[in-house]
Amino acid sequence: MGHKDRKISDNTKIECVEMRIVGLTGGISSGKSTVSNLFKSHDIPVVDADIVARDVLKKGAGGYKRVVAAFGEDILQANGEVDRPKLGQIVFSDPGKRQLLNRLLAPFISSGIFWEILKLWLKGCKVIVLDIPLLFEAKMDKWTKPIIVVWVDTETQLQRLMARDRINEEDARNRTNAQMALDLKRSKADIVIDNSGTIEDLEEQFQKVLVQVTEPLTWTEFWLSRQGAFSALASIIIGVVVGKNVLSKL
Repeated sequence: MGHKDRKISDNTKIECVEMRIVGLTGGISSGKSTVSNLFKSHDIPVVDADIVARDVLKKGAGGYKRVVAAFGEDILQANGEVDRPKLGQIVFSDPGKRQLLNRLLAPFISSGIFWEILKLWLKGCKVIVLDIPLLFEAKMDKWTKPIIVVWVDTETQLQRLMARDRINEEDARNRTNAQMALDLKRSKADIVIDNSGTIEDLEEQFQKVLVQVTEPLTWTEFWLSRQGAFSALASIIIGVVVGKNVLSKL
């Protein structure tokens, strides 16, 4: 199925061929970011939860204030920004602190994601990919259809993570164990991309997935998309109100 020529930018209206919110998830070093970039290269807009999370942790942001209040100024760099690698070491080695961090940032990340969805929807974009590592854990899978999981076997995942981040096996296992098992995510997926092979294998699978996600919607999917958009708008309003109440108490 062909695609219209279109460029994604803040000042350019996006013209997409369908209305669909696609969920994209995986595990650390599974290749999810590679698949996300493939969607972008085919002019499919991607809302990246990692980028949203970085924004809410910037100095002065609501998430920043809550995290510094909870973890102390020891996690800050000299310029006052959060030292992300240091914070990562703290939460990856302590499940309780990891859960605390997730609870603190979840409202800000969720509202940020919904704002991005709304902006794309208002521009007329009808195919959106939500790139969310914690798609199932954050219960955001209910917003998306289909759900794509980028999967690799455990040994391949560990080896790739150790090579990428130059860490030992124990640290790599701590990081993978901090996430929902990829096999469990695979069981919840509508579409599985097996990234245990070569990049050529991955790209071949992606082309088939691209055809699926750009197919015309069924009537059921159409109405679910409309309902999802209205629900997202309601959630944004609620999130902003709750966020202001929280910040007023800090």
